[in-house]
Amino acid sequence: MGVGRALSDAKPYAAMVLLQVGFAGMYIVSVASLKRGMNHFVLVVYRNLVATVLMAPFALLFERGVRPKMTVRIFIKIMGLAILEPVLDQNLYYMGAKLTSAGFASALVNILPAVTFLLAVLLRMERVRLRSLHSQAKIVGTVFTVAGAVLMILYHGPVVPLPWSRGSHHDAAAAAGTASSWLNGTVMLVGSCVCWSGFFILQSNTLQSYPAELSLTALICVLGSAMSGAVALVAERRDMSVWVIGFDTRLFTAVYSGIVCSGVAYYVQGLVTRARGPVFVTAFQPLCMMITAVLGSTILKEEITLGSVIGALIIVVGLYALIWGKGGDHAGDGKLQAAVPEKGLPLTNGDGGDGKHVLAVAGGVLVADVEMPAMKDVY
Repeated sequence: MGVGRALSDAKPYAAMVLLQVGFAGMYIVSVASLKRGMNHFVLVVYRNLVATVLMAPFALLFERGVRPKMTVRIFIKIMGLAILEPVLDQNLYYMGAKLTSAGFASALVNILPAVTFLLAVLLRMERVRLRSLHSQAKIVGTVFTVAGAVLMILYHGPVVPLPWSRGSHHDAAAAAGTASSWLNGTVMLVGSCVCWSGFFILQSNTLQSYPAELSLTALICVLGSAMSGAVALVAERRDMSVWVIGFDTRLFTAVYSGIVCSGVAYYVQGLVTRARGPVFVTAFQPLCMMITAVLGSTILKEEITLGSVIGALIIVVGLYALIWGKGGDHAGDGKLQAAVPEKGLPLTNGDGGDGKHVLAVAGGVLVADVEMPAMKDVY
């Protein structure tokens, strides 16, 4: 009994570690393919087509009786999600990673929770109590995260020697082009994070009126494939040869990204989020950055500079401060829910049943806030 319980408790940890390895692999294979000439517009189209083929059967099978009726308002929201995620976010990310490096891109993506927190505050979807220690932690964490990102952008410093790749590096900045191309890539990565954050906020709102996660993901992938395909046809209208891919790394990249990062990741993160909460999932994000840095320096021969290391450490400190602040919110939610009759208790910790997190129970009305992102459903 004790061994079985220990194995059961270890499953979420093992799942998240393996998932971060999967994401790190996506960073490496996508950057390798892009720098070898694969078109990023085409990669986005093929990736979402693969994800559609994977997710659509599950959505049709498991959500046949629970799928809400489609309305014009819901359809417009889903179109907005498809524009934010597959069309803008993925294209900006791939362009930014191509102009910088896989390790730099995976490190900079850690600013996502802070960007989402800022957007949620601006949209009045996140409550900040300046006298609350947890709210102060969220603010300090956001400041640290932004400061670390700025340091990574403005300061490179000397190359950090690594024992497993000594003497085999090439200048990553030179390989990416000039200093201006590196800056352009950084701007694209930041823009990608902003679009990604907007996607999470709109997704949270959409799920309130369309609570069918598999169907929503499949629809986003279908519309994303169509719209990114239209963008690719216009952008590459003079060279249709970019659509041709053989049985090489380009095909592997599209299939791997579609299955692992848009299919398996959605399912695994959903299970772990339901069992342990979104804070638990987010806490593993820096692991992907470290794995990517090791793989990037080994496989892609990328250099890791002192500025990137210091900036990444500051971002991680800010990230965990932000996570701690959000964790305090969930702990407070649990105390409030204890006062609710047993019949009204949700099945997951800190979840109001409709995907929101309870902030107060007053007059029988549940007041909720928007959740910080724990995953990227279709990324």
